[in-house]
Amino acid sequence: MTNWRWWMVVLLFVATTVNYLDRQVLSLTWKDFIAPEFHWTDNDYGTITAVFSIIYAICMLFAGKFVDWMGTKKGYLWSIGIWSTGACLHAICGWLTVHIEGYESAAAMTAVQAGSTAALAIASTSVWLFLAARCILALGEAGNFPAAIKVTAEYFPKKDRAFATSIFNSGASIGALIAPATIPVLAQFFKDRGIGGGWEMAFVIIGALGYIWMAFWVFMYNKPEKSKHVNKAELDYINQDYTAEEIAAASKAEDKNANGEKEKSISLWKCFTYRQTWSFIVGKFFTDGVWWFYLFWAPAYFSDQYGYASSSGMGIALITTLYAIVTILSIFGGYLPKLFVEKKGMNPYNGRMLAMLIFAFLPLPALIAQSAGQISVWWPAVIIGLAGAGHQAWSANLFSTIGDMFPKSAISTITGIGGMAGGIGSFFIQKGAGALFTYSENAGTAFQFLGFEGKPAGYMIVFCGCAVAYLIAWAIMKALVPKYKKIEA
Repeated sequence: MTNWRWWMVVLLFVATTVNYLDRQVLSLTWKDFIAPEFHWTDNDYGTITAVFSIIYAICMLFAGKFVDWMGTKKGYLWSIGIWSTGACLHAICGWLTVHIEGYESAAAMTAVQAGSTAALAIASTSVWLFLAARCILALGEAGNFPAAIKVTAEYFPKKDRAFATSIFNSGASIGALIAPATIPVLAQFFKDRGIGGGWEMAFVIIGALGYIWMAFWVFMYNKPEKSKHVNKAELDYINQDYTAEEIAAASKAEDKNANGEKEKSISLWKCFTYRQTWSFIVGKFFTDGVWWFYLFWAPAYFSDQYGYASSSGMGIALITTLYAIVTILSIFGGYLPKLFVEKKGMNPYNGRMLAMLIFAFLPLPALIAQSAGQISVWWPAVIIGLAGAGHQAWSANLFSTIGDMFPKSAISTITGIGGMAGGIGSFFIQKGAGALFTYSENAGTAFQFLGFEGKPAGYMIVFCGCAVAYLIAWAIMKALVPKYKKIEA
């Protein structure tokens, strides 16, 4: 048997890694490189990340349908091409702000008195420009997971999908792991040589990686039944969940598509009539924002609370340790339901739900992350790493429930709907966190929560919400879909 399906996982893994690298450039440069130049506050950064989340959410609703309509190959190419362009466009935001506000250089903007009318104008203009670039990034990135989940359903039987998904989904944590060791270093390198503020070249170099990936995708991807690299034994393995009649029907649908006829599928709005769709929506809404909070705010957290800038050796070590824990542990998350199915004889859905319940307990130590930080800064890094690993393992299995219950023609659409819900949930966390941190910092000792004052109290509130989100989501999902039931187109 050939093993071409694993090369598809490699491509998906690299795309997801690039996706999260592009997403992380801002979070790793804003506090120490960008904010001083544009006089940003936490609320400004919270606004940018929140708008990114809501635009991502809106685009996700239609991205899945776009991938189903355009086809996996072309849909993925459009997606990564757009987000790579959006990533690179961040680099010109500083140049445009200088010219719009009428300053001679970025250094002249930095020298403006903090809190003055001029500083507020610089912050406002730069935020709007970054929002524009961020919206293009969100538009493209919305297509990554709908396309990747569709490829996984095309190339793997149900029992292997969570494991394959956990491997490519680990690209999120690999990207987050590579980012702190490279992005601040790149920014500092170019800043020391007088090339802008340094952060501009970080956006350009990381953004350009997507264009390289596109070349590999064009030459390597095709559907398994049409790929010259997939032999009959591998194709039989891939199709083991389907009867001969179902395979024949799928082949007939492919022929219809080739002749320009419309394939039978579930409409976007009809998808909302299924409890299975709402179960996926709940799972994404309650938990995606937690992951994005850790992703977007962890570098600022270690800088604010402990004084370790993202470009410092200790700052890099803390973030790298955090995501190393996420990466190593999350891959096993996809193997657990495979063990339940093969060794315990459970059906894939029940195996996944049991695994997700186990993973829902991993984020609970976040309840003590802020307190443990008083002992050592390494404790929050380890605890957030465990919470992140729980999320990634949870996410891999959550994505795989779609393939269990929906036909392949609807997988990208359902993924997009869930992604929209996740983006909306993230919007509330990002904007809420930014506003809360600015308010609590200004309030100082007047703002208290569970023994903490000021900004640390704000972090404590958000950590508590993140810790219990997964158990709440699991309980609602189980109530909506207590037993496995497949949807037919």
